[in-house]
Amino acid sequence: MSNEDAYILDNDLGLYVVADGMGGHAAGEVASQEAVETVLGMVRRGYAHVEAFMTDGPTPDNVRAVQRLLESAIQAATYMVFAIAENDPDQKGMGTTVSALLLMETHAVLAQVGDSRIYLVREGGVYQLTEDHTLVAWQLKQGIISEAEAALSPHKNVITRAVGSRDYVQVDTHCIEVGPGDRFLLCSDGLHGYLQDDEIPPMLTLGPDVAVTRLIDLANARGGRDNITAVVVELS
Repeated sequence: MSNEDAYILDNDLGLYVVADGMGGHAAGEVASQEAVETVLGMVRRGYAHVEAFMTDGPTPDNVRAVQRLLESAIQAATYMVFAIAENDPDQKGMGTTVSALLLMETHAVLAQVGDSRIYLVREGGVYQLTEDHTLVAWQLKQGIISEAEAALSPHKNVITRAVGSRDYVQVDTHCIEVGPGDRFLLCSDGLHGYLQDDEIPPMLTLGPDVAVTRLIDLANARGGRDNITAVVVELS
């Protein structure tokens, strides 16, 4: 099995991204790598918006500018992956999830496409900050199925939004306040599919490196059949 996940962990920019690729002939690997590199490049080029946010604070204009920066970065990745696939029959139909976190001292902006996730652990509680773009999540939201039915659904892996499957994708973005002691987990479904939410806080108290190792070991021990990627970020 080839690893079709890719990630960014850039403490200088405060940028953290997990991408889980899909597609045959290792196309998923191409999609996820292209996506994270494009997002990184776009955030670097537009970093003046982040600096303005940190200098002047979270004014409505500054919040919108940073949200637009992350959204534009993921749209650029979408166009890039789609264009590559259009030009190579072996990579036709490839795509990737993208979950991105941009930290700016007192605030963070998140952007989401697909079913990778970002969790926040704060004061012992755990909160899923992103919404899964899957058929099952949509059915749950609409009240079509119950939590119990969702757990057994054969459609768990049907993604309703992906980067690269078309030349445009709707990106969820939002801004939250953050503070010392907050911990974040970004992960692909190869991890969160084998994990209970309440297992996350005690793991993350072990520190980023140990936490990542323990989380991946746990998913594998429970029969992990997918690529597993985890990024842990801790605010001091």
